[in-house]
Amino acid sequence: MKPVYVNSAVCISVQDTLNAVFFHTMEADQTSVLLNAVAPNYKEFIPPAQIRRMSKTVRMSAVAAQKAMNEAGIVTPDAIIVGTGMGCEEDSEKFLKNVIENNEEFLTPTHFIQSTHNTVAGQIALANSCHAYNFTYVNPGSSLEMSLLDAKLQIEHDEANNILVGATDEKAARTMELYRLKGTIKKETDLPADYLDSSTAGVVWGEGSAFFVLSSEKSENTSAQLQEVTFINKLAEDEVTSFISEFLAKNNMATTDIDAVLLGFSGDARTDSYYKTAMEIFEGADRLYFKHLCGEFNTSSGFAFFMANQILKRQEIPEAMRINKDIQKDFINSILIYNHLNGEDHSLTLLKKA
Repeated sequence: MKPVYVNSAVCISVQDTLNAVFFHTMEADQTSVLLNAVAPNYKEFIPPAQIRRMSKTVRMSAVAAQKAMNEAGIVTPDAIIVGTGMGCEEDSEKFLKNVIENNEEFLTPTHFIQSTHNTVAGQIALANSCHAYNFTYVNPGSSLEMSLLDAKLQIEHDEANNILVGATDEKAARTMELYRLKGTIKKETDLPADYLDSSTAGVVWGEGSAFFVLSSEKSENTSAQLQEVTFINKLAEDEVTSFISEFLAKNNMATTDIDAVLLGFSGDARTDSYYKTAMEIFEGADRLYFKHLCGEFNTSSGFAFFMANQILKRQEIPEAMRINKDIQKDFINSILIYNHLNGEDHSLTLLKKA
């Protein structure tokens, strides 16, 4: 089967990741439980008349997708695959609000049309006149991983050569209110959040959009090779070690072969124990974390995938991501990403230096 290369990786996040110098300027925001993505100057990428009709996640995705294709040197991808947990939340809330306020009568269809989860993939296809395979995966915590697996299988079986894969989610006011009531989001009194040894429940919520071009052939911009990806909905804490070991064994690797492991510590005392268990079996690896830099959200693994590609390409690890300072590899050949959302949708993604 053909190898799968990541020929571009672009991310809009809570960090200024579109800025060329972001790698050394990242820092955690400890002042809020709701983090906003750093928005680019959209007028540089999208006509003003179109911007007004786009929700936040569509705007972020349009820019990230276009920059990803530009970096990869492709005009029209062979397929567009997007993963999202909540889709266009803002438009969904606007539509439902109109339903209630107008007693289900005299409704304009605009917000409903723009609220569907596949709006992002559709808008990107329209903008690039792409009539090829177009699919959106919707899952609470493993939408990106499903998208990556779909793209990987298509490339390996000669069904496509260049595939645009994305992960995107936005915050919306009413949804955040509900998350607060449910206890999903931390209380302001629990700030600053302790991500590695938390004693409080809840997370700091973020948002973002990450897009990648997966290809069957390397280019001058290739950052990594996608070796394998897997996911499972339910996993007991005492099954974490076997889950990881069996995944690596299928790829003829052991835990000692992993140079860096990227863990999704969220600061939620109820579920971070999974990561602590995983961390124990990677004593010889660079142990990293990322959600203090992007916040928790349904497709936060998009930020992790982006950073893993950056690390492999630059052969450098940002100090802001390090858990342990005592181990620093001279060469990083492999990175394993382990993530879950609220103790469910556990995923493993293995990347290697291309």
